[in-house]
Amino acid sequence: MGIVALLIDILFMAMDIFVWIMIVAIIMSWLFAFNVLNSNNKFVRDLYAFLNRIIEPVLRPIRKVIPPIGGIDITPIVVIFGFQFLKQIIVRLLFI
Repeated sequence: MGIVALLIDILFMAMDIFVWIMIVAIIMSWLFAFNVLNSNNKFVRDLYAFLNRIIEPVLRPIRKVIPPIGGIDITPIVVIFGFQFLKQIIVRLLFI
């Protein structure tokens, strides 16, 4: 079960990294909205575009099902809860 445990650890780390990337992209979007970050700065704009290209394929299908509520996009919260739920299912299936 050593290889399976290693693959599960890699999957869990990838999920955690994705969540952190999503959090950074969300914070950057807030900072753009409140004019804290300069959207004319090429590095900042490119970084934000890169982060969005990473997270958008995961968020897009969920946005089709759950539209923004009152102008607030809750799909990142759904993804985070979904990842946590998936982790719990994997752990319980493997270790029970």
